[in-house]
Amino acid sequence: MSEAPELPRIREGVFFTTPDPLPRGRHGLSRDDVLRAQRERLLIAMTELLAHRGYASFGPAEIAKRAGVSLGAFYDCFPGKQECVFAGYQRFIEVLLGEVLAVDHTVTAEPEERARIVRDLMTAYLRTLRLDLVVARAYQVEIDALGPEARSQRRESLRLFARHLIGIAADFEPDGKPSPLIPESAYLGLVYATRQLASDALDEHAEPDLEALGADLAVWLSDTFRVR
Repeated sequence: MSEAPELPRIREGVFFTTPDPLPRGRHGLSRDDVLRAQRERLLIAMTELLAHRGYASFGPAEIAKRAGVSLGAFYDCFPGKQECVFAGYQRFIEVLLGEVLAVDHTVTAEPEERARIVRDLMTAYLRTLRLDLVVARAYQVEIDALGPEARSQRRESLRLFARHLIGIAADFEPDGKPSPLIPESAYLGLVYATRQLASDALDEHAEPDLEALGADLAVWLSDTFRVR
């Protein structure tokens, strides 16, 4: 019987980084250091399994085996599989949001600067997804199988992105307030639409053209931030 093909790996240093191997025998590492390294290995292994097999197809034992740690070490780090998945999802959101927040949105008097800022925001989001398609598929596509808690965390993360857009819109205005012509729900709708289109592209294509998607979305999103 032939072995199952090796799953594609995460890309190092984007969302996760594989720790150095723990030294054999006696060492000077603290228990916290050991658990931190094991936790990162487990998050990576779980993410790879989630991206390519879906949530229902693996359990803690397979995560631990893939990570190269004992099952006992898994339970030292996480109460169960679901908690491990949500820890990975939280990392995904933190990195994505950090990349978007890092975009320079310094406002100038030039109207075209609004379009530039929107393009840069879109590029930061889609570029980060494109840098690690394994992680992107795990947490943009397969995470939806986890039910109400996953949907709740997704809603909260998308609201964070929407609030950031509202803040940028307010910076564009002389009175420091977003245009009353655009309700807050419109910004949330923009975030939801962007997230769903990216998720569909990741689900449908092995190598999605996220750059082209970003170019299309930037035109549409820029219209929301135009001078009124």
